[in-house]
Amino acid sequence: MNAQSATARARSAHAPPRGPEELGLKELLAIGVGGMIGGGIFSVLGIAVDISGHAAPLAFLVGSVIAMVAGYSYVRLALTYRSDGASFTYLERAFPQTLAVAGIAGWTVVVGYIGTLALYAFTFGAYASHLFGLGDVPLAREALAVGVLAFFLFINMAGAAKMGKAEDVAVYVKIVLLALLAAVGFFTVDARRFQPLLDRGFDAILLGGAVIFVAYEGFQLITNAVCETRDPERNIPRGLYGSIVITSLIYVSIAFVAIGNLDVKTLHQAAEYALAAVARPVVGEWGVVLVDVAAMLATSSAINATLFGASHLTYEMAHDNLAPQAFSFRNRTGVPVSAAVAIAALAALLSVLGGLELIASFSSMTFLLVSIMVCVANLKLRKETHSATLSVMAGIGLMLATVVLLGFYMWQHERAALYFSLGTYATVAVVFLAFRLYWRQARRSGNSP
Repeated sequence: MNAQSATARARSAHAPPRGPEELGLKELLAIGVGGMIGGGIFSVLGIAVDISGHAAPLAFLVGSVIAMVAGYSYVRLALTYRSDGASFTYLERAFPQTLAVAGIAGWTVVVGYIGTLALYAFTFGAYASHLFGLGDVPLAREALAVGVLAFFLFINMAGAAKMGKAEDVAVYVKIVLLALLAAVGFFTVDARRFQPLLDRGFDAILLGGAVIFVAYEGFQLITNAVCETRDPERNIPRGLYGSIVITSLIYVSIAFVAIGNLDVKTLHQAAEYALAAVARPVVGEWGVVLVDVAAMLATSSAINATLFGASHLTYEMAHDNLAPQAFSFRNRTGVPVSAAVAIAALAALLSVLGGLELIASFSSMTFLLVSIMVCVANLKLRKETHSATLSVMAGIGLMLATVVLLGFYMWQHERAALYFSLGTYATVAVVFLAFRLYWRQARRSGNSP
């Protein structure tokens, strides 16, 4: 690790925010809600119904509780170590003598971002093919998924990521549309469709919450903005918890309207574009078109932002000698080109070869494990972060139980997803340790790795 990066991290700890403090509570709520609804409900509604049946709204509620307990550690760590590195930085601070922990965790976060990129691209392809009537055309969904990734890779590489205003419009359009769909849908709900409520059993609610946790993944983005936030001690917690509550209300309401208007079999058949199916009995065919367009806007903005963040995280890791130096190359516009290309290519491959449930299960498992590691870091640093020990331990316990349940579900129903996940994590660990061994040997020999 070079002295420059170590010094920068030392300055960031307990330091006041750097740069212009221009983000207030409203902006933080927009970041959090926009990040979480960046494709979540469009992607996983059908999965939640498949697993939890009539109790799908409760599964989304469970997912929000898991996000809340994880969010507590993110808030405490973000306010103590004010840095843009988020989970990667927190683990470096908690385990300064064991870079393997932070390095493997950092690589795991990147892999998680690849999973979410694949999920967003998959969802874009499903809704786009539905909108254009290409559902029966072979490889249409796959081609559209790869195409949208390639498009935003080009946008990122061209340095035209100044799409903030356009992305803001996309965020507000999808939120308004979902809110209207939920509001109108309440008047057409048939309460008899919820009987019996626990048609898949109580454990199905917990399993559903675990599998769809990826729909809440975006709340961590708020902690990345701590350095640019006005009065962070007040606004970071309110922004993070508030955004989870708002997102949860939207998700639970949409799931309630979905179950109240369509039977589980119909939602299962339209799993890849379930929300569009919900819109048809509520607002008619024009509503289906609006949902398809909103889903494409939502996933597009999420792809752009996630690709940008993942490539820059990989660049930072390469800068700290925790990833190959090839990923530290920037083009004339300052974009880490090699990192962006590698991440987009892997996401495209996963979106083509993986099914929706495999991608969602893998992504949820990955971010659950990362959240557990962040909570463990907070537990170790609790005297500095002034965290309540019982609260942190309760969060770790809940997430560990959720991971076990998710693993058990994957073993029973998605064994390929479980094998894929375990194989990916093992590969990440082996590749990182091999890289660090190579880097040390190259350093001792005087050659740049």
